[in-house]
Amino acid sequence: MAEVETADQVALDEVVAFTSGLIRIDTSNRGGGDCRERPAAEYVAERLAGAGLEPRMLERTEGRTNVVARIEGTDPSADALLVHGHLDVVPAEAADWSVHPFSGEVRDGVVWGRGAVDMKNMDAMVLAVVRSWARHGVRPRRDIVLAFTADEEDSAVDGAGFLTDHHPELFEGCTEGISESGGVTFHAGQGMEIYPIGAGERGTAWLRLTARGRAGHGSKVNRDNAVSRLAAAVTRIGAHEWPVRMTPTVRASIIELAALHGIDAHPDAADFDADELLGKLGPAAALVAPVIRNSANPTMLSAGYKVNVIPGSATAYVDGRILPGAEAEFHATLDELTGPEVDWDYYHGGVALEAPVDSPTFQKLKAALERFAPEGHVVPYCMSGGTDAKQFTRLGITGYGFAPLRLPAGLDYQALFHGVDERVPVDALHFGVRVLDHYLRSA
Repeated sequence: MAEVETADQVALDEVVAFTSGLIRIDTSNRGGGDCRERPAAEYVAERLAGAGLEPRMLERTEGRTNVVARIEGTDPSADALLVHGHLDVVPAEAADWSVHPFSGEVRDGVVWGRGAVDMKNMDAMVLAVVRSWARHGVRPRRDIVLAFTADEEDSAVDGAGFLTDHHPELFEGCTEGISESGGVTFHAGQGMEIYPIGAGERGTAWLRLTARGRAGHGSKVNRDNAVSRLAAAVTRIGAHEWPVRMTPTVRASIIELAALHGIDAHPDAADFDADELLGKLGPAAALVAPVIRNSANPTMLSAGYKVNVIPGSATAYVDGRILPGAEAEFHATLDELTGPEVDWDYYHGGVALEAPVDSPTFQKLKAALERFAPEGHVVPYCMSGGTDAKQFTRLGITGYGFAPLRLPAGLDYQALFHGVDERVPVDALHFGVRVLDHYLRSA
């Protein structure tokens, strides 16, 4: 049977049904192992099997289920492509929402619920595309490995980390991958639509700071006070102005954004001022402002057990994010800011990533977006946070952020991530299916 040009109407109907269906399965990840993805994994596996695939369900911990399947391509000499999405979501408080966060309600052309943009929508789009291929006898050029993972919203130890450590053979031949955080409309004002493609991620550095001192009575003078030492270190970290550092992805993004706004600015110029440029970019500054520097934000404090007792130790936690190539500077700066009286170590870490923006894969991703959003402007983008790509890079897989959605002006995609009233328009899901279908066939 001849290949259809775009995904069919059944696929467009299914992506809405699958997004809603997955949202209705509560896979809230509260951290510390408090999550159960298995019902969602079974939902996915059943629909993959319905497309003639042979999904494998894999667990490190009971109930923390991952699903992996492979689609054979037409060119056995081509490297394989990984397409991955996570099944868990962050928790949601129903009292804060306009609709129940796990209702999956479809109302006025919008699908509501936790996971609508992070990232059960992408899971549903992938399912809809591969099932459309099965109906029409479509095969992609290269092998495509599909991975639906657990535990992305916490440590990934039960998800992508487990898969890369214990089942690397499932990803044999994969050299590149696509997943969340890219290909989504960013409205930059005055009708300008930008489509950032993720080509980098800052590294994750969740730090634990520990100060020790002499315990004693709260009424006595104590120059060896652990709380005071910790508070001083936390204050220094919170107030620190990190220097600007241009990674290749951020540099390319700034060049593109400046040109789009008619601004004569180039990172290589002797008089280039990144902060001055951000002030001229308007809303588009949000695409690069978080990723021109390392960052370290104190987030948690713990000390003492009674108001009149000076504790012998005090602990703080800091959410640090590190640009690719800036690890040594980050560590040296933390040593300086904490000083000799406060120790720090990694509570959880993830590597910084950089993908080439001049690669054939990036160009194909760009072309797929431009085909269905010809008025849009595609730019490379470095994510301020992180994804499961940090795990898969250990297998030599270069990751791009590409989960395409075309959103209307006024719908703040970034605010919907982990936010209240998370939702996605039906039209955006249809756009995503068409773009993914087009890209994945020729990837």
